[in-house]
Amino acid sequence: MTTDSSATAARVLISGGGIAGNAVALQLSRAGIRPTVVERAPAPRPGGQAVDLRGPSRTVAERMGLMPGIQRQRLDERGMVHVDSTGREIVRMPADLFGGNGAVADIEITRGDLNQVLLDVIADATGAPGNPGVEYRYGERIRDLHEHRDGVRVDFASGATAEFDLVIGADGLHSATRRLAFGPDEQFSTYLGAYTSYFTMPTPTGIEPHWMTMYSMPGGIVAGLRPDADPATAKAMVIVRTDPDPALRRNIAAQQELIRASLAGGGWQTAAILDAMDRAEDFYFDEIARITMPHWTTGRVALVGDAGYCGSPLSGQGTAMALVGAYVLAGEIARTPHDAAAALIRYTETLRPFVDTAQQLPPGGVKGMAPRTKAGIRVAHTFVRLATLRMVQPLMTRMLSETESYTLPEYLAAQPVPR
Repeated sequence: MTTDSSATAARVLISGGGIAGNAVALQLSRAGIRPTVVERAPAPRPGGQAVDLRGPSRTVAERMGLMPGIQRQRLDERGMVHVDSTGREIVRMPADLFGGNGAVADIEITRGDLNQVLLDVIADATGAPGNPGVEYRYGERIRDLHEHRDGVRVDFASGATAEFDLVIGADGLHSATRRLAFGPDEQFSTYLGAYTSYFTMPTPTGIEPHWMTMYSMPGGIVAGLRPDADPATAKAMVIVRTDPDPALRRNIAAQQELIRASLAGGGWQTAAILDAMDRAEDFYFDEIARITMPHWTTGRVALVGDAGYCGSPLSGQGTAMALVGAYVLAGEIARTPHDAAAALIRYTETLRPFVDTAQQLPPGGVKGMAPRTKAGIRVAHTFVRLATLRMVQPLMTRMLSETESYTLPEYLAAQPVPR
């Protein structure tokens, strides 16, 4: 690979050391740009819920050289089964249905493992011809941004200050970069009618190995268990339809009380889930929300992944948008490293068709996923049964594969270099 030596002078800050941020960092370093990544957590976050690769994101993972690591760490998850309050099977959907683009995709991996694959590839790529590596600052975050004619002055929470040519917000649904550069969350975030929680728990007796198990309760409540990398543990998932409540934000006690009240006496494995929740070290709770923005860039600031275009878990495309968005953003920056304005215009124009398709929600949205009534639950199960019929599968496959028609650009300067 040949690298424009002038590219090494470009100063790029990435806020967020998750999948989107590390994917941008990897591709920039391969193009001869040494980015700085700040991550408010003290270290890379392990574990997390399963994420998947769909459509063009699989191509991106191959081009980035991630697939060997993903194949080593991928989960043995073979599909989804819906059950009733006694655990009796209602309907089953294997992962290979719909071209591998169903609720459980053919490539599933925990969020933490995919992030570690990226970190491993970054470490391995550092030192290759023209690759200056990536600077990481854990336990750090942006406090303020001051854009001027020649760049962006960044004030950090630690008290440090630095100058950058470009700032990239890869800091998730509640992006601080977005608030600082674009405005308050209320302008762009839409609450979709439910909260969701994930955490690790011991695998209960009687749970079928390798299958994601889902259980719907009246009241708009869904509980589920997903296989983990370790068969002895599983990932619990809870969805609760309710009105938005600002008091739940960052209040773990209130969040867990909502889950207890929702699952109490619910049957199936709800008692085991509640028991494990109190001891979980990785308890996660957040609103199911969508981020919609007319522009993902302003001046010398750009957003990527959930920070700019979160589709919510309902879209099933969060990781795909993070990887594809990171690939396109880094590729366009590398094309004109000292013309940020032109790079960011091309980023938006190139990625918008993919995001517009990937952000689409399934019919019914949260209401379809978590019906409030017994009749609504029966209708939802009937729909799933119909979707699995041989005569209906081709139609469902086309509907779930719309993003695969996206023409992914190719950035030769950002390909892995043989060593």
